[in-house]
Amino acid sequence: MAPRGSYHFVGDVETAVATAQELADDRTVSVAAGEVGGQCLAAGLVDRVAMDVVPVVFGSGRRYFGRLEGQHLLDDPDVVIRGDRVLHLRYPVRRG
Repeated sequence: MAPRGSYHFVGDVETAVATAQELADDRTVSVAAGEVGGQCLAAGLVDRVAMDVVPVVFGSGRRYFGRLEGQHLLDDPDVVIRGDRVLHLRYPVRRG
């Protein structure tokens, strides 16, 4: 984001994503993982999940989507790119 970028405060993720889509016009809107990303996934607002897998084992960590209830299925990855010690994966979110 540009240093002089604008900020919009809203009350829920549905409004946040709708506002971001309006501001983005025809461009892609991205949401980070974590609690907010999990809320967006649970609300059905995510079309695709991107993961970058790096061979590092920490032994513990945070959940990728925070505390997410229920089962949310992803289809097989439609993009797989091998990099130098990294694997970039893109999964479509399965609907219904």
